[in-house]
Amino acid sequence: MLSKKVAKKLNEQVAKEMYAANLYLSMSSWCYTHRFDGAGKFLFDHAGEESDHAKKIITYLNETDSPLVIAPIKQPESEFTSLLDVFERTYEHELSITASINDLVEFMLEQKDYSTFNFLQWYVAEQHEEEALFRGIVDKIKLVGDGGNSLYLVDQYIKGLK
Repeated sequence: MLSKKVAKKLNEQVAKEMYAANLYLSMSSWCYTHRFDGAGKFLFDHAGEESDHAKKIITYLNETDSPLVIAPIKQPESEFTSLLDVFERTYEHELSITASINDLVEFMLEQKDYSTFNFLQWYVAEQHEEEALFRGIVDKIKLVGDGGNSLYLVDQYIKGLK
């Protein structure tokens, strides 16, 4: 069983991952509503990945006979001004998740919980990939401009990402 402090921190991360899933669903819906079907599908699929990240922590808590306490998940934003706004906010959110994971890793070292430290290494690598992915999308949108027919091409590009 994990210490109460460690279990509390992991439960907090579950809530952050579930918020990310809800945020990406909200962003997906905005994209579909504004006819960015490629970005809508991409964010819808990505919401599932964020939910999987939460489930991975839940499984770890279960495997360590530690309690799962799911905190209320705040309502995500639903108003965006443009496709660029959606992906800039997504990138900023991923940066905040990276900071949260890094804080968790540091906390585990302080607690000398090396098993959880090792478990979290997957998240460290995943966040590196997430940041690069979303920064790349923001860069592409800025490259073509945030308006006009070029956004169709960006949407098709995003559709092909995994």
